Amino acid sequence: MARYRGPKSKISRKFGEAIFGYDKAFEKKNYPPGQHGLMKKRKSNTKQYAIQLKEKQKAKYTYGVLERQFRNLFKLANGKQGITGEILLQLLESRLDNVVFRLGLAPTRRAARQLVTHGHVTLNGIRNNIPSCLLRPGDIVSVREKSKGLEVVETALSRKGRQFPWLDWNGESMEGTYISAPEREQIPENIDEQLIVELYSK
Repeated sequence: MARYRGPKSKISRKFGEAIFGYDKAFEKKNYPPGQHGLMKKRKSNTKQYAIQLKEKQKAKYTYGVLERQFRNLFKLANGKQGITGEILLQLLESRLDNVVFRLGLAPTRRAARQLVTHGHVTLNGIRNNIPSCLLRPGDIVSVREKSKGLEVVETALSRKGRQFPWLDWNGESMEGTYISAPEREQIPENIDEQLIVELYSK
């Protein structure tokens, strides 16, 4: 199953944001990678294409999606009625691995993806090991009965912080419900989706 396996801190430094979550290395070196990273930036006429491409790459790395999957999601979003960029983010947020992460069952999206691929998560009571599976309103995500004692899950739930209005979590049964697609202002990711739309519309 294809996924990005490279260095995380280097990518975070490239975009100037800890897009993979808290990173001690990023906090120490909060500047671009490379030998010229600490040098003052010269005035440069960065082309609009480069800005758009960088925004698309940031979205891909943030949600752990490779190019083909991302392009297919854009085509799906473009075929729906509404604002294409907002629908694209809603589709990314509705991925099973992202919902597992948002519910607080895993500390990072990478960890959430691993939980799903290893078969520790069920969707509507059925074991599902496809991280890219898109959820629909009313779908119920839970931890398999045999996996509820996993240390990674218990640790993540003990640190559970922010809750999201489009998800409902039941701590007793350890299951969450995908209520509806989130509104754009409810999605906390710092992504300018309009730049991505402009890039693919060329």
